[in-house]
Amino acid sequence: MPALPHIDHLALTVTDITVSTSFYSRLWETEPTGYMDDGPFIRRIFTLAGGLTLGLTQHTISSAKDFDEKNPGLDHIGFAVKGRAGLLEWRDHLEKLGVEHSGLVEASYGTALSFKDPDGIALEFFLAAD
Repeated sequence: MPALPHIDHLALTVTDITVSTSFYSRLWETEPTGYMDDGPFIRRIFTLAGGLTLGLTQHTISSAKDFDEKNPGLDHIGFAVKGRAGLLEWRDHLEKLGVEHSGLVEASYGTALSFKDPDGIALEFFLAAD
């Protein structure tokens, strides 16, 4: 059996590339590190910690269905943070940006801070339990 792979990149379909690029630029406090426009789509790419890239893709043809984490497919993306202080920093950052969030939600397996992007895609900052 081949070795288990790591995730290299995630690509999210968005409704409006300009709105989503602005949201993620403010969230990460950085501009996209790359782009693609050689297909029937426009993509903006953000490089995250550890080399993972997150692509935002606006397709030329869209099904126009709203994101719903209860449908088969993506449920949410969880971004790991180090320590409770890290979660509190992200909470404060989201509040500064005016992004609605869940507040810190504690469970036996860890603590999550959940929010959504402009298309309603579920995202969270997550601190695993010790």
